[in-house]
Amino acid sequence: MITFFQVRPAADPASEIWAATRRKEGTLAAEFVTLSHDQRAAVLAGGLLPVAHTVDLDGPEPAGWVVGPDPAVALIKAGIAGWRTTILHDGSDEAVLDAVVRSGAGFLRTGRSRVARARRIVEYPAVDAVVSVFVDTVEDALAAVEEGATDLLLRAWDRESIGQLRDAVGSGELVERTALWPDPGLDEIREAVDAELFATYLNQVDGTGRARPRYDWAPGKPEDPPVPARRLSLQWSDAEWLGRTARPGIDHLEPGLRSILTRSLAGRAPSRDEIEMLFRARGHEVEAIAEVADELRRRRNGDVVTYVVNRNINYTNQCYFRCGFCAFSKGPKSLNLRGDPYLLTLDEVVDRTRQAWERGATEVTLQGGIHPEFTGDFYVHVTELIKAAVPEMHVHGFTPLEVWQGAETTGATVPEFLARLKAAGLGTLPGTAAEILDDDVRRHLCPDKIRTAEWAYVMTSAHELGLRSTSTIMFGHIDGPASWANHLEVLRQIQRRTGGITEFVPLPFVHMGAPIYLRGRSRPGPTWDEVVLIHAVARIALDGLIDNIQASWVKLGLEGGRRLLEAGCNDMGGTLMDENISRAAGAAHGQLATPEELEATIRAAGRTPARRNTVYELIESSPRTADR
Repeated sequence: MITFFQVRPAADPASEIWAATRRKEGTLAAEFVTLSHDQRAAVLAGGLLPVAHTVDLDGPEPAGWVVGPDPAVALIKAGIAGWRTTILHDGSDEAVLDAVVRSGAGFLRTGRSRVARARRIVEYPAVDAVVSVFVDTVEDALAAVEEGATDLLLRAWDRESIGQLRDAVGSGELVERTALWPDPGLDEIREAVDAELFATYLNQVDGTGRARPRYDWAPGKPEDPPVPARRLSLQWSDAEWLGRTARPGIDHLEPGLRSILTRSLAGRAPSRDEIEMLFRARGHEVEAIAEVADELRRRRNGDVVTYVVNRNINYTNQCYFRCGFCAFSKGPKSLNLRGDPYLLTLDEVVDRTRQAWERGATEVTLQGGIHPEFTGDFYVHVTELIKAAVPEMHVHGFTPLEVWQGAETTGATVPEFLARLKAAGLGTLPGTAAEILDDDVRRHLCPDKIRTAEWAYVMTSAHELGLRSTSTIMFGHIDGPASWANHLEVLRQIQRRTGGITEFVPLPFVHMGAPIYLRGRSRPGPTWDEVVLIHAVARIALDGLIDNIQASWVKLGLEGGRRLLEAGCNDMGGTLMDENISRAAGAAHGQLATPEELEATIRAAGRTPARRNTVYELIESSPRTADR
């Protein structure tokens, strides 16, 4: 693998406008001989990370340092992590080698004429650094790589030149890094740098810690994802990439990835570690994984794409839990947040159910905050009222968090409380409140929520009582390939035990109004390639266990959902009629999609639309839809 880093020597004096302009051009960091407080503030405001060439431990903190062997000693003594340090190839080989190994630096920066000599230093056993060098042309870069450089520093390269370098280096070999590459793990970075550096870093990276592609699209924004018609990956933005047709098949992939996909096509599921490897795919690898996923979809589901006519009833936005990703919930009288606190009356909930039934809905989904006055009796009572008013309506409601809280507040066990809900008429449980089923992530994302084992306990208990459920993942914030793989492994364990999950629904994180993003503690949602991978890898990992993979038009828009029908999805979700949770986070989609719109989207993808109920039984179009 060859990495590249877009960096500029800072202007003197650096300004926010200068930094923002460089950021728009692709630069990720500005390097200063000596970093001042004003310069640091300016470049951070413009979206760049500051890097210093002078060690001043009492001065403003840079993201990293580029220093010679002697100054590196001061950083070592101060306990600065080696992944923040680049050692300059300056002085004797012995001094350079000593600085590299004692600091644990990731990079040895050398001059163009000294690459081969630097390579000899990093080739010694137990040296983790790689040779880094500035290059000005594609020819310079290829010559440096031939001599042993594996990290290329680029100044003012345009996207077309970078595309030429990518194609010259070889398919899948070129990866863009940031000033903090190689990624030591988000927890370590969070502890090592201050809040402003951390926020800027998060805005630059994807879930692997590599640099994000440069486009403005994100889940929830009103524009369609800018995916070219003949391919699925948006990893690159040069004309050659965007205009090229995705390469079919898997023969061009590296052997390890090709082996995983070959075995998947033969019916052998990938291991947990292999799932993580799939999630680390990039560019043309993403497209190959999507192609395999779509073949598995074709075998399981044919060309039928389903949807359900339903209504979401968000009965309250008041909640005493404080999940960092949630822009929907409000504390009592929290008028400083967007929107006023509300609580629907039971009559309003029943009226909305009747209206949904008259408009052809077969399902109401009950979702809301955990109101401080709620007990489990509320959940039972509202279910009974809905079933009394509209007996044929399927009630899909109450997350594992609500079930856990409901059982706790009534003094019942979880199975006992689920039995009460079932007797009241509950049909199925939504698989939300899962977020990421990895407790290392949950402790930062939703620290007061139930843990992974508790979520699994509720779901398993529900399935054993005959209540089926959906499953979800909410991704693109402080998570990554390891936590995504852990999440899918949890779902596989549950499904192998009970078989009670009907579908898997990836939910991209909508960042615009999310508290955790506004506080500078998360990424700005997943990249498009990560969206593709979550759906495609899920199809591969869950093949034979969960047959239905849903594309969330609520987060991605109808066009985004249509493109995911090429990546293993066979369902477009529901019409929703008044979904408010995604809208509260800043999503432009989510209020309503008519059956006609969903069917037109499905047909535009060359598939056959079919209406279903909640548990994926196909049904005829309802005659109760005269007012659609």
